[in-house]
Amino acid sequence: MEHKDLVREEFTRQAADYATAPAIRDAEHLRKLVEIVAPPADARVLEVATGPGHVAMAFAPLCREVVGIDLTEAPLKIAEQMRSERGLANVRFQHGDVESRLPFKDGEFDVVVCRFAIHHFAAPEKVIAEMARVCRADGLVAVEDLIASEQPERAAYYNQFERLRDTSHTSALAMSELIRMMGAAGLEIVRFTSHGFRVAVSQWIKAAHPSPERAAQAIAMVERDADEDLSGARPIRIDGELHFTYRIAMLVTRKLPVRVL
Repeated sequence: MEHKDLVREEFTRQAADYATAPAIRDAEHLRKLVEIVAPPADARVLEVATGPGHVAMAFAPLCREVVGIDLTEAPLKIAEQMRSERGLANVRFQHGDVESRLPFKDGEFDVVVCRFAIHHFAAPEKVIAEMARVCRADGLVAVEDLIASEQPERAAYYNQFERLRDTSHTSALAMSELIRMMGAAGLEIVRFTSHGFRVAVSQWIKAAHPSPERAAQAIAMVERDADEDLSGARPIRIDGELHFTYRIAMLVTRKLPVRVL
């Protein structure tokens, strides 16, 4: 099975739970993302891997037009239903594959954004390059995603238990690797921030619906991490329940104009 098939399978199964997950739909978190991106009022915005469309709809009140694109039909149906319920006429959703080629012209958008999806791509560098391609010169490309440790063995441990829980997970990148990829795409960082988000392991497992065997293996790895500090996720028990902390980065970059020498 190709990785894209795993993504479709996982996000078809997870669609409803993912759409209602606190970290995904939280209005304050969405407000902060829009605030740090700071789109121009007349901007055309593209959200890559839109899923249930929360980010796209958060940009809608401030922008001229927003397009959300995703590989999987199930979350797109949820997004379209919410768009209709909210009466947002300047938002549309469509099916597409960012890892092949986005169905848009070079420089078609003023802002291109991707949240919590880079760690699901088999070829993240290609995705970031496509995001840069469809952004106009001097436009903004923004990524928010999970960040792994700068220490390779710690990052590997973290990504291993994430993959056990969700087979569509490829790798959360170290911050330095994400910055390198964005720089290689002709992007220059203009703003960034990072924060932690604590999640209960029981909720984390429930949202992805892994097999009992894979769930047990993932939980065992997090429990070991709590004792031995192996990943940087800093697991801790609160009132007897195991939690760990997602490390999340938001990077806003500017697409540099091509200089003709």
